[in-house]
Amino acid sequence: MNDIIEIFTYPFVYRALIAGSLISVCASVLGVILVLKHYSLIGHGLSEIGFASLSLSSALNLPAMYVAAPSVFASSFVIMFVSRKYRTAGDIAIAAASSSALALGIAISSLSGKTSNMNSYLFGSVLAVDEVDLVTAVILSVIVIVTFIVLYNRLFLITYNEDYARSLGINTALYQMIISVLTALVVVMGMKMTGTLLISGVIILPAVTAKIIASGFKSLVIISGVISFIAFIGGLTLSFVFNIPAGAGVILMNTAVLILVRLAVRKRK
Repeated sequence: MNDIIEIFTYPFVYRALIAGSLISVCASVLGVILVLKHYSLIGHGLSEIGFASLSLSSALNLPAMYVAAPSVFASSFVIMFVSRKYRTAGDIAIAAASSSALALGIAISSLSGKTSNMNSYLFGSVLAVDEVDLVTAVILSVIVIVTFIVLYNRLFLITYNEDYARSLGINTALYQMIISVLTALVVVMGMKMTGTLLISGVIILPAVTAKIIASGFKSLVIISGVISFIAFIGGLTLSFVFNIPAGAGVILMNTAVLILVRLAVRKRK
């Protein structure tokens, strides 16, 4: 126990702790909307497109975020457009595109001979979080949270009754694009910490867990954020204890919480 406490005093660990906590909370908040609107595949698709972009930047020796960020943001608009226009067929298209993007990223890494460089982006690494990443995470998290608070009422209405929102003259397409952009921000923030393969789990799992016990939209958002924060702290500790990637630890902890909550609710009923 003393060794674990001592680990959290290291500069690289508390940078990861602060940045990861902010990213996790932002991801869980947006995850509520994505789960309720059945847009869960968007996070998955963006993360794998992000991996392909990172592979390309590594092969060309370009700054990672200069390639990944524009690619993820552009893809977020395309994915949301496809999801809105084609519904179920859109989900199939997104799944196919994300798998293709992952395969493309692996092929680029293999051909460039830089496969080992991509491990931290695939599975996440606390060592990859520097001061710039910390400042970026703080700024982007503030943007996500403030935007969510300011647009809370309209996001709530669009999430639960899009047709009624449209009848009130609300531009639902615009707000769903905003949701997509915010999701892209979270994916870009989380790629280093959680890994491109696992960031979608950070977005979706807390919301799925909170949905089991929440009684309303506001409580769903709050409970999802709390679960995500606790799961991140637990997952980060797990990664140090068992020497596993941070992303894997966080997802395993989120999964454990989901199972425990499901069992507790079933036992109570």
